[in-house]
Amino acid sequence: MIDAFRPAEGPPPQRLGAFFRWCLRGAWPAIWVSGFFSAAAGTMEVAAAWLLGLVIDSATGTPGPSYLQDNWALLLAFPLFYLVIRPAAFGLSTWSSNMLIGPNVLPLVLSRLHRWTMGQAVTFFDNDFAGRIAQKQMQTARAVTDTVSEVIGTVFFALASIVGSVVLLAGIDGWGALALALWLVAYLALIRSFLPHVRGRSKARASARAMVTGQVVDTITNIKTVKLFAHAEHEDRAALGAMETFRDRARDFGVTSTWYRLSQITFSGLLPILLVGGAILMWQKGAATPGDIAAAGAIAIRIAQMSGWVSQALMAMWGNVGEVEDGMRTLTPAHELTDAPGALTLDRVRGEIVFDHVSFAYGRQAGGLDDVTLTIRPGERIGIVGASGAGKSTLVALLLRLYDTEKGAVRVDGHDLREVTQESLRRQVGMVTQETAMFNRSARENILYGRPDATEAEMIAAAKAAEADEFIRGLVDFQGNRGYDAALGERGVRLSGGQRQRIALARAFLKNAPILVLDEATSALDSEVEAQIQEALTRVMEGKTVLAIAHRLSTIAEMDRIVVLDRGRIVEQGSHAQLLVAQGLYARYWSRQSGGFLGTEEDTAGEEAAQ
Repeated sequence: MIDAFRPAEGPPPQRLGAFFRWCLRGAWPAIWVSGFFSAAAGTMEVAAAWLLGLVIDSATGTPGPSYLQDNWALLLAFPLFYLVIRPAAFGLSTWSSNMLIGPNVLPLVLSRLHRWTMGQAVTFFDNDFAGRIAQKQMQTARAVTDTVSEVIGTVFFALASIVGSVVLLAGIDGWGALALALWLVAYLALIRSFLPHVRGRSKARASARAMVTGQVVDTITNIKTVKLFAHAEHEDRAALGAMETFRDRARDFGVTSTWYRLSQITFSGLLPILLVGGAILMWQKGAATPGDIAAAGAIAIRIAQMSGWVSQALMAMWGNVGEVEDGMRTLTPAHELTDAPGALTLDRVRGEIVFDHVSFAYGRQAGGLDDVTLTIRPGERIGIVGASGAGKSTLVALLLRLYDTEKGAVRVDGHDLREVTQESLRRQVGMVTQETAMFNRSARENILYGRPDATEAEMIAAAKAAEADEFIRGLVDFQGNRGYDAALGERGVRLSGGQRQRIALARAFLKNAPILVLDEATSALDSEVEAQIQEALTRVMEGKTVLAIAHRLSTIAEMDRIVVLDRGRIVEQGSHAQLLVAQGLYARYWSRQSGGFLGTEEDTAGEEAAQ
């Protein structure tokens, strides 16, 4: 009844009620069915009290010798109700809650939130903790699921019980029904006065909890740096600070919860006094039977008990609503970078790239690129050179449409990148960076990320071309998996820098995209392996448009053209020989090198963060 992975329709709203509807769209038929079963179970409480009253009245009104003969139907209904009807009602209610709703609603909501988050621009992730974002996704999906379960298991159940009780009491004594109705109104007013405080303090507690997770995950992710700089104490203080804030918010929630519980229990004690006392008064007047007193007492005690459970459930539900609001605030911002309506899906391109008067400064007055015009022909190999902050990484980021240009346009095969889908664009580009990205998965899965439908033979051929096959076959992980089945650890931590880079190269080789971007692709390799990889790169670059960022200028000396960037502008371009003859900035870089290495650091993603 619930397609647990059905995609959402449209963006998530930023209003609470609409957000719940967005999360649960497609699950409502199952929710109503489960609510019906819960309500049916709730009526069993009233039916039990009514049946108990009938039995008591039959026992007090019928002489002993003929009792069984005169009341056989009632005595048969009594065990039938308790052994068949009541268990069936509660069993269906439990089944619908625990098997229909719980296991399906959470993945439904989580998958929708995850898909939406995955569509955010890279700046969304740059500005937050990875652990905090993951925590918010899970927290929000769990809170929505728990809210639905509480509404079904508590609200439907309690409403059916209370409505049935009012009907039963009206049959005994209209004043008792009225007393119950008035008590219920006052009880709801009490709850309403507390729940906004519960909601607000739950939201604050959830935010503080997510910050603890973000801080801890950030430390663990960078644990090697923590140990190398001997900053365990510093990280401990940062974590303890986040934990102390969480403890304070949890204590605030606990104070509200305690007062709420005390008030509710005291108020619930009024109900048995009102209903049983009223039934006794009616019995004294001859308007009620002993069975009516027993039924009223059973109802009063059950509702008094149930009110405690309901109030706790409502507090939990309102707490979950607070957590949903907190997660909604983090996860629902509109995508900053979207595909245009009717955007073109690119087939395999020839590889012509045009930067047409492109400027981009990350929303600032300066930095990035300034009025860059550059045409790269299909199959042309371009080297890109410049000091840190010159704009090299910005150039590549705009080609991949990680950002939109502020002025000008970037085109591939004549198509403005803003008019094609992001996914189809990025399928045209293979990239190897200096900071290689590895998943905590097997070597096979990491290489196949380049082309998941590749055959085993194609995958191994790519690994051999990247000089990775030999060391991969010697890998063993902590679970005993070997070779291509061995896990690489988080971010490839079990590998050396050179090994990570060779797997990244294998992934790019396997992707075989028509445009290849190399961002210091061989910087982590020793000279012998680099020479072998350069031979493989030369083969892989055949027929492809190549943009190679390098500080080790010897690695790009054989490129068709070298483009020199300085402060966001193209200041020189030409072949290696032409630029040396020109005696400009490139020639000065070359003259400073020892072994072909430029004494500046690469401007990777940190350039953008700094700007």
